[in-house]
Amino acid sequence: MRSTLITGANKGLGFETARQLISAGHCVYIGSRDVERGQRAAELLGGRFVQLDVGDDAAVQAAAKVIEADGGVDVLVNNAGIAPEWQDTGIVGAADLTADLMRETFETNVFGMVRVLHAFLPLLERSAAPVVVNVSSSLASLSRVSTPGSDGHAYPGVAYPASKAAVNMITVQYAKAFPNMRVNAVEPGFTNTDLNRNSGTRTVEQSAEIIARMAQLGPDGPTGGYFDAEGVLPW
Repeated sequence: MRSTLITGANKGLGFETARQLISAGHCVYIGSRDVERGQRAAELLGGRFVQLDVGDDAAVQAAAKVIEADGGVDVLVNNAGIAPEWQDTGIVGAADLTADLMRETFETNVFGMVRVLHAFLPLLERSAAPVVVNVSSSLASLSRVSTPGSDGHAYPGVAYPASKAAVNMITVQYAKAFPNMRVNAVEPGFTNTDLNRNSGTRTVEQSAEIIARMAQLGPDGPTGGYFDAEGVLPW
């Protein structure tokens, strides 16, 4: 049985990815900053709860020790993410972007992901078939966002796409540094979740499928790539 950790798994895409992977036979750790919500999600899904705040070094290290004591981990799904530029009054664009907003976004989406990677890499390296799935976005595609008429070109925000573009670069560099791991970035699609105030056009069931699929890669699977449900995305 493969052991999988999913960050931000108490709701939304993380929760549904956990459900799909548990159905596929994985032992899934439900990583959640909120203890009550995380425990409830684990009970509902038949997973294991681990308290994990990606913004806290001590909390991440503590989670790694808990999972190491249980036997380790084979798959890491970096799902936790935020989009504070999506506000009730609209999306914060370049004219109103502040360093504080950029810093807040990167703290979770980029620094939090690296914090988790750093803590769990020693455990992943002990696995016979380690896999890392980094949840990205099509808004991270410079090709798409810079091409008039393409998906994402009209999107005015800066902080969220920039953070996910950083996720893509980190994915490529980690894939090169750890050739025995399958390390990929995935775009789940514009999903109806709390992240976008439930304005998405895809269900969590539809969007989690590509995350769960990439989490089940074998040693001969692709690495250092950027994928959505249909295949390879342009950088």
